[in-house]
Amino acid sequence: MKKLNWGILGLGQIANEFAEVFDVENAVLYAAGSRNDEKAAEFAGKYGIEKSYGSYDALLADPAIDVVYISTPHSHHADLIIQSLEQGKHVLSEKAITMNNDQLTQAMTLAKEKKLVLAEAMVIYHMPLYRKLKEISQNGSLGKLKMIQVSFGSLKEEDPTNRFFNKDLAGGALLDIGIYALSFARFFLTSQPHEVLTTMNFYETGVDEQSGILLKNDQNEIASISLTFRAKMPKLGIVAFENGFITVNDFPRADKATLTKPDGSVETIEAGDTNQAMNYEIADITNMILSDSSDASLALTHDVMEIMDTLRKDWGLHYDFE
Repeated sequence: MKKLNWGILGLGQIANEFAEVFDVENAVLYAAGSRNDEKAAEFAGKYGIEKSYGSYDALLADPAIDVVYISTPHSHHADLIIQSLEQGKHVLSEKAITMNNDQLTQAMTLAKEKKLVLAEAMVIYHMPLYRKLKEISQNGSLGKLKMIQVSFGSLKEEDPTNRFFNKDLAGGALLDIGIYALSFARFFLTSQPHEVLTTMNFYETGVDEQSGILLKNDQNEIASISLTFRAKMPKLGIVAFENGFITVNDFPRADKATLTKPDGSVETIEAGDTNQAMNYEIADITNMILSDSSDASLALTHDVMEIMDTLRKDWGLHYDFE
């Protein structure tokens, strides 16, 4: 079977994680692209990558590259996704995949026209544990879904110049950690929420520092989400049904959960390996391309982006470069 050549655009911390673990059948990490020749060559040498390019345009012009992984700051994702698709490359983009729903819709339309796979690197949608939890939640044994609670707090250094608080780089908790929490909630919700209630505190730079979010859909399922950039909270997801609740600690890359029944009995559910989180993404996208299938999780990505647009509109938060 054909092996797909992968290229990376943007060589920061997340790209190093990606290259370090890359080990998937039918996939080769073939090229690294930066805005600097020396940095690209150094990165390629470090990870044994065949090609290095000192510009994104040069990498995208290489006809040998089948699929591109975009790991630049999310403020640049939309433009690079469009450029990649126009060059005939499949795309896996880091989260947040775009800045807003208009950008995502444009990218989705282009991907469909060109018959290319477009996906967000949201590990929740690719971890084996979540496939198993979805099966359990849908087999009827737990009854109706009632409530979801998600918390994610990260104690970021109080530095207005770093990317987490920099409005010029689309900083703020929602687009960084919030997208994980919203993706967790939407993964289990039966349908897209039609009611969105929220409150938020601004950081001094004009980005969202912390927020509370309530979602409700047509099935009367409710999700409650708490986010903060200036206090540590557990990365905790709870999915409550009539006949038990699922608890997922460190939920973004989880390989273990517990199921607690009304009588207090607890069952441990395990699947996959946290350390292979990125490889699950790579393998899924590679298999989609080779089997000429689309990414079903892109519909969830679209729903989450729609929710984030609603939240930011309610907050009066807008980025000048959108």
